[in-house]
Amino acid sequence: MKKLLAPILALMILLTACGSSNSADVTDSGDNPAPASKEKTELEFWTYPVGGWASESTVSSLVSAFNQEHPEISISMKILSYSDGDEVMEKAIADGNMPDIVFEGPERLTANWGARGLMVDLGDIWESESADGIYSSVVSACIGSDGSRYIYPLCMTTHCMAVNRDLMEVAGAWQYVDEEHHTWTTEGFVAAVKALRDYGVERVGEVYCGGQGGDQGTRALVNNLYSGSFTNPEHTSYTFNSPENIRALELLRSLDGIEFSKDTVGTDNIERFCNGELAMCFCWNVGTEVTQTINNPDRDFDIFPLTFPTDDGVFDLQGGIWGFGVFNNGDEVKIEAAKTFIRFLTEDTDRYTQTVLSSTFWPVRDLPNIYENDALMSEYFILREFLGDYYQVTPGWAETRTAWWKMLQSIADGADIAEAAAEFENSANAGTAG
Repeated sequence: MKKLLAPILALMILLTACGSSNSADVTDSGDNPAPASKEKTELEFWTYPVGGWASESTVSSLVSAFNQEHPEISISMKILSYSDGDEVMEKAIADGNMPDIVFEGPERLTANWGARGLMVDLGDIWESESADGIYSSVVSACIGSDGSRYIYPLCMTTHCMAVNRDLMEVAGAWQYVDEEHHTWTTEGFVAAVKALRDYGVERVGEVYCGGQGGDQGTRALVNNLYSGSFTNPEHTSYTFNSPENIRALELLRSLDGIEFSKDTVGTDNIERFCNGELAMCFCWNVGTEVTQTINNPDRDFDIFPLTFPTDDGVFDLQGGIWGFGVFNNGDEVKIEAAKTFIRFLTEDTDRYTQTVLSSTFWPVRDLPNIYENDALMSEYFILREFLGDYYQVTPGWAETRTAWWKMLQSIADGADIAEAAAEFENSANAGTAG
């Protein structure tokens, strides 16, 4: 049975209805002319499609609220795609046309663009009282190797997988799920895949590897199955080439009903799952369910979020942390205007809460449970206790992500898995030296 519309979904629909949907260029209107004493400052704000911020109108509503208090600063907005967003950004960097503000995670803002000297140190924003409540795990992920802070975090989530509960039940596979804790074992996962195939489900799950989009899902799937690791605890080297991870890849390639797909990425996996073409989705989080519920009101099956299966009862889910960064375009007026925008959305507690709600994720700082009356969000809140190491800040991360999906493609083509794992680790560690 499909879940009822949760309060957070109602909020998202309200934001969508209230925002501007006709233009990605959001500026102050004629009703709020800039004071004559202040010169107009124009900023470009680019965001990756993070949770609820995949909706142009949602982000537009935040910009419009900002313009009510700061009509002297106009902001044009652009929502990037995860399929080609990095290419768009790298071209902008090469052309010297970077945006003033960007919204993404530490792996891009800190470990990539920040490490390359392209970002502004936001240490002065971190000195605000609101930063005092940021969780220590988030703080550590946001500090660059040189001690700089190129990101000011806003929200976070736990990535997970999801299953078609209705199909699992009729196929006799639901017995392998710990419904109370939203967990299951590797043994149970294998048994569930077999039960679904025996029931007649041709494609149970898909190890997508057409690119890097959604690779947090395939990494967590492989690492959890037999308790493997991806990096060392210090985040200085990659440790993927291990018997545990090789065994996991061998299992996935051997399972009837699990396919390695060279033509799909995470967004395709989500679409196929929501269309009923797959029984399992390996690229999921609460923001995805909110967005998919809004976009697919006629979906006729219940989605159940789960940890990735593991053999030892210890679940390591990938986390997502997102926040604001400011590119150093050499214009101090624009840099200060960008910081004004970030402070507006994050310093006041009420405003910060509304901004986080619009993302459909959780706060990065200690606040009362803002979703306590929301059944859907409370269901996903259970998964937060399984949040694992945020290793995405390891040097060479951009090159490692490319090496990852290329490794999976080689496995899809029949490569020796042990050799593929060794080649991947060598390629990843070569990037740490740079």
